[in-house]
Amino acid sequence: MLKATLRSFFAHKGRLFLSALAVILSVAFVAGSLIFSDTVTRTFDRLFASTSADVTITAKEDIDEGIPSGLVPTVPAELAERIRSVEGVEGTHLDVGVENITVVDAENEPVGPTTGAPTIATNWYVTDRSPVELTDGREPAGPGEALLDADTADSKNLEIGDTLTVLARPGSFKVEIVGIATFTTTNPGAALVFLDTATAQQELLGDPEKATGIAVDAASGVTDEQLKKNLAAALGTTYELQTADEQAESAASELGGFLDVIKYVMLGFAGIAVLVGIFLIVNTFSMLIAQRTRELGLMRALGADRRQVRRSVMTEALLLGLVGSTLGLATGIGLAAGLIELMGLLGMNLKATEMVIGWGTPVLSYAVGVGVTFLAAYLPARRAARVSPMAALADIEVMGLGRPLTVRAIVGSVVGAAGAAALIGCALAKDSAGAGSLLGLGVVLTLIATVIAGPLLVRPVIRVLGGAFPAMFGSVGRMSQRNALRNPRRTGATAAALMVGLALVGGLSVASASMTKSFDDQIDRSLGADFVVQNSNFMPFPTEVTEAAKSADGAALVVRQRFVPIALTLPDGERVESTASAYESRLDEVAKLEYTAGDTQAALAADSLGMDHAFAAEHGVKAGDQLSVEFPGKKKATLTVGALTDLPGSGTFGPQGGVFLGFGTADKYVPDGQDSAVYINAGSGVDADELRKGLETALDPYPQVQVRDQADYKELIRGQIAVMLYLVYALLGLAIIIAVLGVINTLALSVVERTREIGLLRAIGLARRQLSWMIRLESVVISVFGALLGIALGLVWGVAVQQVLALEGMTAFAIPWGTMIAVVLGSIVVGLAAALLPALRAARMNVLTAIAHE
Repeated sequence: MLKATLRSFFAHKGRLFLSALAVILSVAFVAGSLIFSDTVTRTFDRLFASTSADVTITAKEDIDEGIPSGLVPTVPAELAERIRSVEGVEGTHLDVGVENITVVDAENEPVGPTTGAPTIATNWYVTDRSPVELTDGREPAGPGEALLDADTADSKNLEIGDTLTVLARPGSFKVEIVGIATFTTTNPGAALVFLDTATAQQELLGDPEKATGIAVDAASGVTDEQLKKNLAAALGTTYELQTADEQAESAASELGGFLDVIKYVMLGFAGIAVLVGIFLIVNTFSMLIAQRTRELGLMRALGADRRQVRRSVMTEALLLGLVGSTLGLATGIGLAAGLIELMGLLGMNLKATEMVIGWGTPVLSYAVGVGVTFLAAYLPARRAARVSPMAALADIEVMGLGRPLTVRAIVGSVVGAAGAAALIGCALAKDSAGAGSLLGLGVVLTLIATVIAGPLLVRPVIRVLGGAFPAMFGSVGRMSQRNALRNPRRTGATAAALMVGLALVGGLSVASASMTKSFDDQIDRSLGADFVVQNSNFMPFPTEVTEAAKSADGAALVVRQRFVPIALTLPDGERVESTASAYESRLDEVAKLEYTAGDTQAALAADSLGMDHAFAAEHGVKAGDQLSVEFPGKKKATLTVGALTDLPGSGTFGPQGGVFLGFGTADKYVPDGQDSAVYINAGSGVDADELRKGLETALDPYPQVQVRDQADYKELIRGQIAVMLYLVYALLGLAIIIAVLGVINTLALSVVERTREIGLLRAIGLARRQLSWMIRLESVVISVFGALLGIALGLVWGVAVQQVLALEGMTAFAIPWGTMIAVVLGSIVVGLAAALLPALRAARMNVLTAIAHE
């Protein structure tokens, strides 16, 4: 039996190749994501561990910033002198570093990275743990001098002697590059500008008595933990103390969020490849077993029992899984190497020679590859075991035409009803957490139900889809339609591969379109300013940017916005950390606000605030209530609730609670904040184009900010949502690739199965071109059938997703009909492309050989 199994496997290796591709793809994404994330994690662990001070002292941040406010937590610089006498301290260094800066060259072009990595300005001092070393020029020795990292210098064609302008919170200043510093470890992708310590304190913090941290070196024989205890005893709980290991862990945790995005996206692709690949493998083994009915019957007649036949098929699946997993692991290593090279192009200089392949990667890769193949081959193996010895004489096809679909109908109906109930419950739910859980359950159950009941829909749907074929293509069209109807199970399984991917695409497309429309409606309802000046990444900007906007030609009204981290203690006892928006008094002239209680002036009055009415109702807050509010630096105040807003999404499109307050209140408790936006209206007789031109001229020295009107703002939001759409299109591409493999595989095996039939058709006069068109039309009708099922299921999911979004304030609903139509038209192209090779093979068959085929 083993010899017969091996011979059968290698005899059909060409037919199994396409199924192996599905295994290869799924394993490659799993292995590639694990290898890449492990490599980046190991590299940065070494970086953080080798460059962190024994103990670092920083300001304690009691409120997490949901949105950057521009505040820079500092400690007194004299603290470095105070702690030098603490037992176990060998030495101290002031750390002065900020990220919220922009650096431009002599042509006013930003020199920082464009990939989202920060531009960091910091003070220069050398220790044995410095991540960079001076490789050219000299150290900065006073105001107007700086070092630049070598990677940024190379990418921006900068050299010693060039002048840079640094736009920092206290104001802008110019520096000359006097030296180049090269990373001794991995460059995380940031741009670094180094100043001498005194200049950094004055120009970056605006205060020569402040620092952003103190680096403390432990004396010989003193552990980091002991040094931390000694410092804690001397300083109390005023400051945040971290050992080198704790710093590395904290930095790795922040990096983990970035890595998780890449890992989960790739694992999502792997999941799609696995799910769709199952249909492909099931179809392949089912058709191979159907074609080997006589062979299996002879084996039974020669004494093989059911268990041996089942083992034979499962052994073939094992071989397929092992081969696919091995090739997938190799492909995954290549994929990880490609990602590492891509990160290099984006500025993160990882080394492919230091690639980390942990023991878990090959174990999981083979578990996925072999497990998926075993799972997919189990049902066909059971069918093979039921082949009787008489089948060798009767030549009965295991996947026969006459087997009833009653069981599928019952199971599909039950599972579908449960899925529909879950989706209806999702639509009726009142809280987003419960709605999300029901949505996930409904999606899974309806997908399973559609897969199970898919063959039941084959005959009624394909009769409609192919109804015009006889009139358009004559007998060829009629035969192609009948071929697709010949085996509903096979057609349903083949179409399911495309259906799964397109259902995901349809659902996510509806969600994206609904989110976009919701944001558009929100902007139309709330934004009343002619223009908004903001940073490209919503980071705060220096006051001089606001002053430049005020001086622009045609600007009559300028209203500033600032973000302020807060912690609210609510009547129900809950403490909520959020980010409040601070506005100047003429907010009503640049914004369209609606209220259930109070008004703008009441909310912006001294020691008052406004908030979203839904958030207030949830926590028992009423207009006129007094709330305890904590600001950064442990400043506490009691503020009066002056107004409650009634703007859909006001608590969703912004920070939790939709809290806002006046500039006077913000300046009182957080005087060092930076503006995050400026809303501007044109003066009398000044049109929008004139004002835009005036603003762009005035703000030309500040490339980090942009001038936007309502249309620009909408386009910005659409661009951010487009990131999700890109994922949708990537899923679509992967689904199409695997679906094409599935259709090719089905048609190729179908051509082999119908070899004698094709020979007879050719013998009675069917031309090669007609035969090719028969197979192409069969492929097209199967692809369109799968696309329609996917779109219908995706629309149902999209409606349910929109109901969840509505609970978060995004009430608009939109269906991207252009995308849906494009998907249907694309499925026709997919069908034609998938039929090319099978049609070519069929057309080239020798007529007499085909007739004699068994």
